[in-house]
Amino acid sequence: SSRSDTPVRNPTGGGAPESSPAPTVEQPGRTSLSVVPAPSRIPSMVNPCPWERRVDPMGRVYFVDHISRTTTWQRPTMETVRNYEQWQHQRSQLQGAMQQFNQRFIDQASATQNKEFDPLGPLPHGWEKRTDSNGRVYFVHHSTRTTQWEDPRTQGLLNEKPLPEGWEMRFTVDGIPYFVDHTHRTTTYIDPRTGKSSLENGPQITYVRDFKAKVQYFRFWCQQLAMPQHIKITVSRKTLFEDSFQQIMSFSSQDLRRRLWIIFPGEEGLDYGGVAREWFFLLSHEVLNPMYCLFEYAGKDNYCLQINPASYINPDHLKYFRFIGRFIAMALFHGKFIDTGFSLPFYKRILNKPLALKDLESIDPEFYNSLIWIKSVNICCYSFLKCLLSLFCVRSPQIIVCGYFLSWRLSRGVEEQTQAFFEGFNEVLPQQYLQYFDAKELEVMLCGMQEIDLNDWQRNSIYRHYTATSKQILWFWQFIKEMDNEKRMRLLQFVSGTCRLPVGGFADLMGSNGPQKFCIEKVGKENWLPRSHTCFNRLDLPPYRSYEQLKEKLMFAIEETEGFGQE
Repeated sequence: SSRSDTPVRNPTGGGAPESSPAPTVEQPGRTSLSVVPAPSRIPSMVNPCPWERRVDPMGRVYFVDHISRTTTWQRPTMETVRNYEQWQHQRSQLQGAMQQFNQRFIDQASATQNKEFDPLGPLPHGWEKRTDSNGRVYFVHHSTRTTQWEDPRTQGLLNEKPLPEGWEMRFTVDGIPYFVDHTHRTTTYIDPRTGKSSLENGPQITYVRDFKAKVQYFRFWCQQLAMPQHIKITVSRKTLFEDSFQQIMSFSSQDLRRRLWIIFPGEEGLDYGGVAREWFFLLSHEVLNPMYCLFEYAGKDNYCLQINPASYINPDHLKYFRFIGRFIAMALFHGKFIDTGFSLPFYKRILNKPLALKDLESIDPEFYNSLIWIKSVNICCYSFLKCLLSLFCVRSPQIIVCGYFLSWRLSRGVEEQTQAFFEGFNEVLPQQYLQYFDAKELEVMLCGMQEIDLNDWQRNSIYRHYTATSKQILWFWQFIKEMDNEKRMRLLQFVSGTCRLPVGGFADLMGSNGPQKFCIEKVGKENWLPRSHTCFNRLDLPPYRSYEQLKEKLMFAIEETEGFGQE
């Protein structure tokens, strides 16, 4: 629904001279999202410099920021100015990190087909796996001369109810299912849902908590849920949030399981995965921006995000939470990373895991310490604690009181938002497919690894028309060693499309056709700039004649480029 009273961020798109218009009325059929502070957090109504108060032709008051060249309906306060400056600083860092995309082009012919991982082992006798013209997998039973879409090894499993919490299903090399109980760290052939055994007197399987196996098995189920063909999502960089919202919410949930084809109008480049990675990175930076009042930082020194109880200031906030739920599920389903992570309790909510008192420590340490104190004292000595017990109508000791306060602190004012988020999330990816991960594993799945291990990078790189002893390669690694971590991430983003690494580090770096190692290829002349193939994690490095020339060209490429156009 369109709203004529909904302010927008930077609606004028330019400066704020005396004749600049106020925040504009939105076009019919488009929903705009306000950049506003929570009303409960407005300390004092001031008009800090460089803000200016103006009145539009309809008599409505608005405010102009002459430095950022933006307008807003919301009167600024000292707190909102500080928040805005912090957000601007983060945005400038992001823009610097994204400037390297201008030198990229895609060469599909160079992609190599990697062997597909299949955790179910070999097919039963007489069965064959094939792919149709649309890329959809089907199965041929030669004995009966029939075909079917469903994998004979998992026939009917997708329709069964999920396993109990803490359980995971795996398969032996012969395709026989067995079940892992992560709570008691045991394995069994007996299905905990039915009590039936998949193999009588089978060999005992040692319990292994294998995170990599979990990820591979999750990817396999995503392949089973995936739909054939692809969907096109066309978005403008200037209106990325609004365009993405309109299109994602217009598709059915099954369409969002198809291969994504992201298009930035006016930019050359085919999307074999690299453009989609950039879209997830940029859009996550926008939708999770605390200035939109949908999310807030978990604490003063904790920049993980949690749902903002004051999100109701935007009347369409529940629509946006459903959209964000779809978007986060899409990131997990398609194996993409997002820019910013959530708080640990929020990951537990996604996994339907119970919250623990320890989860509160990183969010609100003062409140956490207070509950620890309550847990340790003798309630009988404090009459006010007795009153608290009677207030909650319980006669139990301190632990239950702490449980009530924990639930109150982490759930207050966000019940409807959380419900809307999970409504969108489950439409794309039912939560049952994540239930055997823990919160930290889910965080790594969604955000990737942060630190760049130089030895891991060098150990898992390959070369074309260069060797490990070529002087240009030696100069390249010398240049990487001299970089700080931020510059290394920018270079990685220039080549792979993201500064986030997968679970297994550089060894598991993904390309358009599966695992694809970081590659440096000898291409061009010494006066050329380096180019990148983001979908294949390949850097085209010309044969520069000196270390200084290589350093200058690489720095220019990663700092001064934007978009997917060709040089």
